[in-house]
Amino acid sequence: MNALSRSALALLAARSGGASAFSPPAVCRPTAAARNSRPLSSTTTALSATGTQYCLHYDYVPDVLEKRGPHRAEHLGLAQKFISEGKCLAGGPTGPPNMEVPTGAMFVFTDAEAAAAMRDNDPYVEHGIVTDSRIVEWNVVVAKE
Repeated sequence: MNALSRSALALLAARSGGASAFSPPAVCRPTAAARNSRPLSSTTTALSATGTQYCLHYDYVPDVLEKRGPHRAEHLGLAQKFISEGKCLAGGPTGPPNMEVPTGAMFVFTDAEAAAAMRDNDPYVEHGIVTDSRIVEWNVVVAKE
């Protein structure tokens, strides 16, 4: 147990006055370490640049690995175009842990229009590799600095 944990437990015990050790104290004051640290959202990162991002989700056909070959370069080129324009922050296949075959993909965009443009121009969609797609808003609240 570190010194901060011991201090927090001692403070709770001292303030409990017969209440449960899990009861919050009447007044909480941050420690010196907490006062000197920055909040998680205090800096701008790739995934918190605007606070709101847009995720484009794809569902793939089961035989995606066999069908994507002729269209893969164009698909990746389109994604790279959005990345170079600063509109796509990241993207890639999704599926269960240790997947051998992806069940879909996800891309993170800075605006809904760019996400829709990716979907509307993607050869994977045009050639039936994507069976379903959706764009969802993602409000980034915490992110690594």
